Amino acid sequence: MTRINLNALHIFAAVARHGNLQRAAEELNLTRGAVSQRLKQLELDLGVVLVERHARGVTLTSAGERCRTAVDAAMTTLDAMVQDLGAGAGQVTLHLGSSTAAKWLMPRMADFAARFPRVSLTTEVHTRLLSRDLARNEIAIWPGRSTDPTPFRTARALTPIRLVAVASPRFPRPAGPLDLETLLTLPLLQDAHRRWERLIAATGHRTRHRILNFDRSALALDAAIGGHGVAIAPSYLVAHDLQAQRLAPLWRSPDPPEEHLFVSWSDVHGAQPEVRRIVDWIAAGFAPDRPPDPQAAPSADPPD
Repeated sequence: MTRINLNALHIFAAVARHGNLQRAAEELNLTRGAVSQRLKQLELDLGVVLVERHARGVTLTSAGERCRTAVDAAMTTLDAMVQDLGAGAGQVTLHLGSSTAAKWLMPRMADFAARFPRVSLTTEVHTRLLSRDLARNEIAIWPGRSTDPTPFRTARALTPIRLVAVASPRFPRPAGPLDLETLLTLPLLQDAHRRWERLIAATGHRTRHRILNFDRSALALDAAIGGHGVAIAPSYLVAHDLQAQRLAPLWRSPDPPEEHLFVSWSDVHGAQPEVRRIVDWIAAGFAPDRPPDPQAAPSADPPD
């Protein structure tokens, strides 16, 4: 029987999580070539193809999906064992999207450190929702719809996802309130959610559009701060920059929100007082917009 390198499985898990060799390499502090080589060796050792490589990333094969499920389950078991042995005391892992990390969490890290001086926080950024249950001392922030079954053990609604269009206060634009038709004639900054394209299609707007595309909401918002155009994003992502007057609101979607942002954790691992306190701290950061706690399920869109 071939002995499988556990480090190679760890690398595969990162590639599966990100769907991208370069992002997995950045997380693991390796070169893209090293990640690709070890992934290929794992495929040779197993005798199956785990991923299909594309110009913009990778997708899992059916064998890759089976391997990912098994590796995730094994890692959850190992994490729980380590935590139960006490080796992970004071350590909490927060899973969230890259833009939520950059635009919501980072401005609040000083407050987190002051409130939880004994907690060592690890953040894991994801481009897609976790495919496994949460282990002990793990928390996830993710978007979802309120009408579907809950995917995690415990879910708590944080805020409705309301869209707002923003630009630098210095960005030149027509005077007075902007309607959507006028807004779509301005230079548009778009992330992987393709929200501007959806609005253009929904309105039947036929004017030639100037759209600059980014793969993350945080990058599109930073471009808006730099005066390069108008970005559209959930209101919770722009709240800090609006308060600091780096951005100004130009338009708010009149449509009722179809999704909420949720925080999740697992209740099956016994007492986790720090997790409960951190969940309360996260919820307090969304208090002005918090809805009742509905049942929740994953969004079709990736996490911001």
